[in-house]
Amino acid sequence: MGAEGGSGAAGDGGGKPQSGGGTGRIETRSTTDANQKLKYISLAVLVVQNASLILSIRYVRTLPGDRFYATSAVVMAEVLKGATCLLLIFLQKRGNIKHFVLFLYQSIVQQYMDTLKLAVPSLIYTLQNNLQYIAISNLPAATFQVTYQLKILTTAVFSVLMLKKSLSRLQWISLLLLFTGVALVQVEQAGGKQTAGDQNYAVGLTAVVLSCLSSGFAGVYFEKILKGSAASVWLRNVQLGLFGTALGLLGLWYNDGPAVAERGFFFGYTPMVWTVILNQAFGGLLVAVVVKYADNILKGFATSFSIVLSTVASIYLFGFHVDLLFTGGASLVIGAVYMYSLPRAPTPVKLIDEKGAILPKSVLVK
Repeated sequence: MGAEGGSGAAGDGGGKPQSGGGTGRIETRSTTDANQKLKYISLAVLVVQNASLILSIRYVRTLPGDRFYATSAVVMAEVLKGATCLLLIFLQKRGNIKHFVLFLYQSIVQQYMDTLKLAVPSLIYTLQNNLQYIAISNLPAATFQVTYQLKILTTAVFSVLMLKKSLSRLQWISLLLLFTGVALVQVEQAGGKQTAGDQNYAVGLTAVVLSCLSSGFAGVYFEKILKGSAASVWLRNVQLGLFGTALGLLGLWYNDGPAVAERGFFFGYTPMVWTVILNQAFGGLLVAVVVKYADNILKGFATSFSIVLSTVASIYLFGFHVDLLFTGGASLVIGAVYMYSLPRAPTPVKLIDEKGAILPKSVLVK
């Protein structure tokens, strides 16, 4: 009779609840399918963004002809990122200019002590962006991509020291494998000397290690600020952009001031250079949105795939040579990244009786 009621006519009172339950199941299934699609789209976006930025920077920095000033590219990326976040905040205020201006004044000017907290990570991020250009200009893209995963190690260490986080045994093992894999790649590179022209392997390696240290510290510091504040990510990026632009201009003046004054801020800019800048400016914001639909395992997969993609692309684009030592080191890094992103095993619950004694496991068995 239950089956008959489920397939009854619309006028049958018993048929309606069954029909509604079926619709609910269909909606749940469709929602699950949509979330799965979003996860795969997120994976693709993360892989493409991770790999394309490094490959494109390497490409434009090794092209013959006039070379653009990396310091100016860092400034332009900060300006575009800040402008985009301002636009997003403006849209959140429904296009009301008065509310928009008042919000920025209250959040940035009146709460100036809160704004000043962003000066430290902004300085470090600006330094990190400049170091990335130096590193990628002196190291093969695949080598940089593998070595740059040391930021996972530095972030973990700073998280333990600054945020008092605890790592699982598996995570500590993965960090050891990560370090071992990067070391193998560096041994292979030092032996092969796969740099040419005005490229300097030692300079590139130093730059990428400093970049990893700065990335780890700035990321954890920024996380600490976000946890202690209700401000949106877009507002924080505007605050970062204000300091980042100012500090970037200071670095440009110090490092390339006379040359920029003579040749111009946009000297050496080509459509491909603009693509790199746009990728650097909007890529991070895009990832911030996409990560909403991506868990840690997916992000680990994305990083691993981007290493593989960068290596394969480097072989065809830059004539990069892959030998057994590099393959072994890169494989260790890929495995370590995936292991580190795995969820922790649930902590076993200990049952305690009224007298404070731990109950045996058998009491749970029924």
